[in-house]
Amino acid sequence: MNIKLLLLIPFFFLTNSTTEETVFWGKNGHRVTGKIAENHLTNRAKKKIDKLLKGQSLAFVSTFADEIKSDRAYRKYSPWHYVNMDLDQTYEEAEKNPQGDLVTGIDTCIKVLKDENSSEEDKVFHLKMLVHFIGDLHQPLHIGRKEDKGGNDVQVQWFGKGTNLHSVWDSKMIDDYGMSYSDLADNAKDLSKKQIDLIKQGSIIDWVNEVHKISVEVYKSAKIGENLRYRYNYDHFGTVRTQLQKGGIRLAKVLNDIFD
Repeated sequence: MNIKLLLLIPFFFLTNSTTEETVFWGKNGHRVTGKIAENHLTNRAKKKIDKLLKGQSLAFVSTFADEIKSDRAYRKYSPWHYVNMDLDQTYEEAEKNPQGDLVTGIDTCIKVLKDENSSEEDKVFHLKMLVHFIGDLHQPLHIGRKEDKGGNDVQVQWFGKGTNLHSVWDSKMIDDYGMSYSDLADNAKDLSKKQIDLIKQGSIIDWVNEVHKISVEVYKSAKIGENLRYRYNYDHFGTVRTQLQKGGIRLAKVLNDIFD
């Protein structure tokens, strides 16, 4: 056997991952979005959300949708974490998953929360899921290609250790930056009211199409097997921070529309 091929085999086995393991912002990413959202809620929305969550913060509940993945009873919600699209497609043009997708999940959560006949238990569950899904929407590789599971099968290295492109964008860059989620949230860009209002504009589908344009660039940003290091973080962490902040602002916008 070719010696180069022999050396590559361990790398691909060690870096193989599934969508069950890495289809979400890392915990810190979701918590950043949740904390930023809290800063943009109306007082009325804050009170209603606080009552439902019994004092738990949006940052605290933001990882709930990932925590329940190990329970088979919640397996049907797995497709709600992402949208599969070809790089040259919009959401409207893409083939839809019959089991639903991220847009389906967000729409369902909003409907349950707006329905006066929904039980408190259902509202709490779907509120936690909504917080997570809006975060997922803003991770570019959640709006990725079906054939590589949103970058999960795009094998790369991170400082010499095997991983995949999805994981780099989920958590590797965030963890490498070395700040807590609260520090990242507190140090988000200082935006004007006009800038914030522009971020809030559009529908869920508009946001999906916007993020998908970033997905196209993310796929171009690394080659299979490439060793990504300091330069990659330098070039792309600004986009990560922007997406986390947009996710928080838009999450607050959706929650204010529901609860205000």
